[in-house]
Amino acid sequence: MKANGHGPMRAAAVLLVLAACSDSKEPDPVEIGHNPKLAPQSQYLVPPMHVAKVVGWKEGETPKVADGLKIQAMMTGLKHPRSVYTLPNGDVLVVESVAPPGASVTRPKDLIVGWVQSLATGGGGGSEGSNRITLLRDTDGDGVAETHEVFLDHLNSPFGVVLVGNDLYVANTDAIVRYPYHEGETKITEPGTVLTELPGGPIDHHWTKSLVANEDGSLLYVGVGSNSNITENGIEAEKNRAAIWEVDRATGRHRIFADGLRNPNGLSFEPQTKALWTVVNERDELGPNLVPDYMTSVKEGGFYGWPYSYYGKNVDPRVMPQRPDLVEKAIVPDYALSSHVAPLGMTFYTAANLPRSYQGGAFVGEHGSWNRHAFNGYKVVFVPFENGVPRGDPQDIVTGFLDSQDQARGRPVGVGVDKQGGLLIADDVGNTVWRVTAK
Repeated sequence: MKANGHGPMRAAAVLLVLAACSDSKEPDPVEIGHNPKLAPQSQYLVPPMHVAKVVGWKEGETPKVADGLKIQAMMTGLKHPRSVYTLPNGDVLVVESVAPPGASVTRPKDLIVGWVQSLATGGGGGSEGSNRITLLRDTDGDGVAETHEVFLDHLNSPFGVVLVGNDLYVANTDAIVRYPYHEGETKITEPGTVLTELPGGPIDHHWTKSLVANEDGSLLYVGVGSNSNITENGIEAEKNRAAIWEVDRATGRHRIFADGLRNPNGLSFEPQTKALWTVVNERDELGPNLVPDYMTSVKEGGFYGWPYSYYGKNVDPRVMPQRPDLVEKAIVPDYALSSHVAPLGMTFYTAANLPRSYQGGAFVGEHGSWNRHAFNGYKVVFVPFENGVPRGDPQDIVTGFLDSQDQARGRPVGVGVDKQGGLLIADDVGNTVWRVTAK
């Protein structure tokens, strides 16, 4: 949308005012944990929208961390860093990307919603200097990268990355591409080979493709988000979407491993049980405290409800035709994270730098809400695990991404662990990779 398009901008202002007039008071979110209390449904002509103006980090500012921890910038001045991945030699790959053109959707209301979302992500605008992978190298061990090199360039809205042997796999929005990797190199110049194509445009609503390999490296798992909120672009646009794919690394053959997952990201294997886990962004426009985003183990062949139901068998009346047969088999997720926190990254912690209380649990990057009046998310939380399942409430670990005026200094996306055991956080509007260690 052009800045001088006065008609759409005027319409946006009117609709935002209308949205602000309804549900101005929101109860504290209670949909957290194993058995979340679900709020009643609400439906809107225009959903509540509250945008955190992006102001960035001032010199010397950092997020806040929990007791016993400290934080510093590993690298600043990046271009929309979305995810981080640590190579065996300790180099850190930072995936910098912007949404593809097909990320817009087709309803008249989406002109407004899309504009609001673009403000909430700092515009996401301009691919110049982004859609690439940057290599960071900390040669003296002080937590700050001395080497900062463009490792791979001219990618198509990349997000996931994983190394298996000497093969580096990058999940662009439309394909998994394999590149030859040689330890210690700071740039790949050889062309990549497509392992398998992924659902991309012309509509590409949820474009981020999370990627992980199983323990022996024979299989890759990739998250493919839905092409809409609740199928408003037609059910055919959802073919092979809202799912986690299993891809044979040798042949590129793929199958749907699990589906009914509106926007699965942060794919990770739980270290004790070796089960696949994901965080999921649930649907919008049913209320400020509905539907809770969640984290869950992923069962082979499992169906998790989208679009016909949420959190098990709670039917979404907006979806037509209804599918009671699928609702009946919908799996209840393991753990609710609260509504509209937009979890986009997750990693399990098995290193030794952070205090022992973090062992075996999961860190989750919550990108933050734009579609409720009281902000939710905008932080990194920790979920304790015991015997392979979550135990207890989520703990705030990294906060302060919103300032005292509720302006966004940053927004966390992907999380990872470096070779020394530090927690890494990709901050896509603060354009920084943060590193958290024990104090």
